Amino acid sequence: MNSASPTGTQVHLQLGDVSAQIAQVGASLRSLRIGAVDLIAPYPLDSPTPSCSGVVLAPWPNRVRDGLWNDEGTERQLAITEPKFGNASHGLLRFAAYDIADSASATTLSATIFPQTGYPYLIETSVTYVLRADGIDVTHALTNRSATEAPVALGTHPFLTIGDVDPHDLVLRVPAQTAIDTDERMLPVGTRPAEGVLRDGVRLGDITLDTGFTDLSRDADGLVRHSLTAPDGRRLTLWQGAGFDVVQVYTTDKYPGQSLAVAIEPMTAPADALNSGVGLRRLNPGETWTLEWGITLD
Repeated sequence: MNSASPTGTQVHLQLGDVSAQIAQVGASLRSLRIGAVDLIAPYPLDSPTPSCSGVVLAPWPNRVRDGLWNDEGTERQLAITEPKFGNASHGLLRFAAYDIADSASATTLSATIFPQTGYPYLIETSVTYVLRADGIDVTHALTNRSATEAPVALGTHPFLTIGDVDPHDLVLRVPAQTAIDTDERMLPVGTRPAEGVLRDGVRLGDITLDTGFTDLSRDADGLVRHSLTAPDGRRLTLWQGAGFDVVQVYTTDKYPGQSLAVAIEPMTAPADALNSGVGLRRLNPGETWTLEWGITLD
C-alpha cells in the first residue's frame, strides 16, 4: 500500500513484525521498525525530508568546494546547493523522484543522472531495500551509460535510533582509526588519529560530531560494523560492505521530534572527492558498481 506526501509516494514494506517505509523522493529510508521499536528516527509524513534523512547521495556524497572540480584537465562548475558554505552538496538525486518497483517485503527504486551543468555523464542508479527478520539489507547499483569513463561516488544518510530509549543513553561505537579534519566550510584539510573512545564505545549524549572517518576496521567477513547499544544490552548495528570505506557521523539536537539524533552515513568517498580523487571510482562505459549496507537489531 502506497501513499503520497511532500516526499512523494511512500512505499510500505512488511515482513512479520519488521516494517519499513521508503520515500520516492531521494529513495529515502524514512522508517524502519521491529515491533513497536523505531530503528530510523521518524519524522512527520507531511513534512519534507529533514537533514537529508535516509537519502541516497550520488554521484558524490557530502560537499564539493565551491561546486568547482577538475575533471582530468577540464574545469567543471556545479550548481551551489549549500549557500551557507558555498558548496555543491550531496549529489544530484537528493530531490529526484525515483521510479518504484515494489513487493510486500522488498522494493527497488531507480533514477537516472542525466548530463547537466557541471556533470556531463549519464549514470543509471538503483537502490534495493529487502527486509529481513532482524532488519534490512540495502543494495545500490550505478551503471555508466556514457561514452567515456565517468567519475562516481555514493553515500547514504540514515538517522538511527532505538526508539524506546533516551538517545542520550545510547552507546556509539565506530571502528575507525582516522578522523578527517575540516575547515569552517566543513571541507577536508587533513587527518588525525580517531579517538579510541569511539572504538571502545561512548555515550551519545556526551559527544558532538559532524566528522568523517576512514581506515575502518573490517571483521573477518569483510564488513565494517558500527553500533548503538541500549542500557539493556540491545544493539543496533549498521554494517557497510566492500567499497564503503568512509563513514560520516553527525549528531544534532535539531532533528524534528528528537531530543538528540545521530546519522551514521556509509560513503565510498569523503567530502570533496571530485577534487581530491580519494575514494572516487571511474566507471568504464557500460560498467556497473554494486555496493551493500544494512541495519540489524539484536
